Amino acid sequence: MGFLSRFTGAGQLTPAAAAAGAADGTLVLVDVRETGEFTAGHAPQARHMPLGQLAAGLDGLRDEGRPVAFVCHSGARSARATRQARAAGIDARNVRGGMAAWGRAGLPTATGDGGPRRRGRRDPPSR
Repeated sequence: MGFLSRFTGAGQLTPAAAAAGAADGTLVLVDVRETGEFTAGHAPQARHMPLGQLAAGLDGLRDEGRPVAFVCHSGARSARATRQARAAGIDARNVRGGMAAWGRAGLPTATGDGGPRRRGRRDPPSR
């Protein structure tokens, strides 16, 4: 059974499953938000590819040979990206709830082009 087949929900992954897959290299995590949104806070392993530029990047994603998970703020734009990628023959999933759910899950984020990580809501404060 493949990594993504362990997660159900009409082609969706939980933020925790997407984070685990991106961290261990099982999948490619692509953030389809605009540049300002991405630099304000994104998943540490995410590649930035705004939705408007996705069509030009699909061949490169297909060449990766790994499943792709798309994320945006709430899951709407990434759902569109997922459909577009699937139509191009890519094994693609949507991160359910987007970065809003990612933050609620307490998962780490990075700012800028990968700078210091901010703690998620559930992480204990540093001492």
